[in-house]
Amino acid sequence: MGVRNALLDVGPLRSVPAFRRLWAGQALSAFGSQMALVAVMFQVWDQTHSTVWTGAVGLAQAVPLTAFGLFAGSLIDRVDRRMFFLVATAGQGGCALLLAAQGLLGHVPAGGVLLLLAAQSCFVAGGSPAARAIVPRLLPQDQLAAGLALNRVSFQGAVLLGPALGGLLLGAFGVGGCYLVDAATFAVAILGGWGLPPLPRTVTGDPVRTGLGSVREGVAFLARTPVIRGALLTDLATMVLSTPVSLFPLINEERFGGSPRTLGLFLSAIAVGGVGASVFAGTFTRMPRPGVVMVAGSLVWGAAVALFGLSSDPWVALVFLAVAGAADTVAVVSRGTVVQTHTPDDLLGRVSAAEQIVGRAGPDLGNMLGGLAADATSGATALVGGGLLCVAAVALVAATTPRLRRPPELSVGQPAAVDE
Repeated sequence: MGVRNALLDVGPLRSVPAFRRLWAGQALSAFGSQMALVAVMFQVWDQTHSTVWTGAVGLAQAVPLTAFGLFAGSLIDRVDRRMFFLVATAGQGGCALLLAAQGLLGHVPAGGVLLLLAAQSCFVAGGSPAARAIVPRLLPQDQLAAGLALNRVSFQGAVLLGPALGGLLLGAFGVGGCYLVDAATFAVAILGGWGLPPLPRTVTGDPVRTGLGSVREGVAFLARTPVIRGALLTDLATMVLSTPVSLFPLINEERFGGSPRTLGLFLSAIAVGGVGASVFAGTFTRMPRPGVVMVAGSLVWGAAVALFGLSSDPWVALVFLAVAGAADTVAVVSRGTVVQTHTPDDLLGRVSAAEQIVGRAGPDLGNMLGGLAADATSGATALVGGGLLCVAAVALVAATTPRLRRPPELSVGQPAAVDE
């Protein structure tokens, strides 16, 4: 494989203008959201000086995503996805404007900030799955993995640089200015969505279910489709069993003297590895068996977390975290390819919502489980045990899901085969 083929494939940006506009708007709004999160954490801490309140920031984001995600997904599958995306993005931007107004004109109490954040997360519950469900309509199947890799590199870049930029804006213009910049990025995302073609519901001849019936139909599809079920179970096992972030402060204190600089490097190393993998995404997005690539990435993640738990040298530990970050990117992009190439278009909104719920809730559960395990044993034991359990669980899912080892057989938008 030549160097050009190993690098991130930007072909979708060159060949599909509608995807390019959507990607640019989403990438910029991701930076804005990371900057705004810094402002929220700063404002809540400044008002309360309570870790309970700062911990509630994550809860305010996670609960609406989990509670409304599948219902939002059912709407995505019944309406024009372009219009749904525009409404959801406008809702996020409106909440950002309200946060900016309170930051510039007079701060509301911390509870009010969290309510605005939760309201914004309700729109995210629909906007993010809608964006995912739009991509297969814009790209040919042979460019889908490259498109997902481009989305991943923009997200990783936002996670890596967004908080630092947010800190600079916060110092220069205060929380109100930071929120206002976030609102402006949503305006760019709306412009990107405005340039999309109409994306009405795919007509299949089946009656359109609504409400709980539509949600049940989506859940039934997940339950009876082994390859989709296996992909989501792989991600859930990986994140629940071996998310290491909550253990970083303990490991840093036990082994590396508790230096805040070391802790900051731990937090950055995973993102650095993810960006590196995204830059060289051509090495795996061009492979014909994304399920195998996903399993391999998940296995490497678990092994790297376990080796991080065994490391006594901080630089070696950072290398293992960077490897874990790279493996996570490989697994996430490949999982998205598996899910989107095996899901019929009229179910893609609901399946994308389920994928989002697993992707958001899994790390939260994993951090909690890791903390409990470390409290009962030690940080190193929790990391090593969690990493090994991850490897075992992923291997079990792969062994019991033969279709993960096969090339995709479905053209996007066509009915999916659901039997092994």
